[in-house]
Amino acid sequence: MAQSHNSFSLLDTHLLEQLKLPKVAIVHTEWNDKIVRELVNGCESIIHRFTGDIIENMALPGCFELPFGCRMLWEHYKDKDEKPEAIIAFGAVIRGGTPHFDYVCRAVTDGILQLNLTLPIPVIFGVLTLDTEEQAWERLGGPHGHKGEEAAVTALKMIRNSRLKSGRM
Repeated sequence: MAQSHNSFSLLDTHLLEQLKLPKVAIVHTEWNDKIVRELVNGCESIIHRFTGDIIENMALPGCFELPFGCRMLWEHYKDKDEKPEAIIAFGAVIRGGTPHFDYVCRAVTDGILQLNLTLPIPVIFGVLTLDTEEQAWERLGGPHGHKGEEAAVTALKMIRNSRLKSGRM
């Protein structure tokens, strides 16, 4: 489980054991695949630990495509009986020598924000924005916790909150 020193309440998971079969979809990038694969692995371990069901695991080329991919996934499932209760978007953007980093980070952040304001389910921001690859590994089990695990806990807590508000716990 993640060990972030700044997220003790996030990591308090005892209430999640009441969840019955939460359904999650993962949308992830192929770019920076070693880093993203570790994010997804950490996420999957937490979802399975709490008997969750990952109903979709969709790969996209890069972070810029994440908002479209999340919306496309929701549109595919929205009228089906089995649909995700949360979508987790994973990617990693590493700063280079051009402004490309800033444009991609802004686009994916704004895109996921818009999805959270328009979709009926939460879209969890699991995108690492980094200056160096070394910073990624500090966030994948190092001193900054494991951001893939934390994204899964966030999704499960949001599902729990949604179910409580709708009386479906």
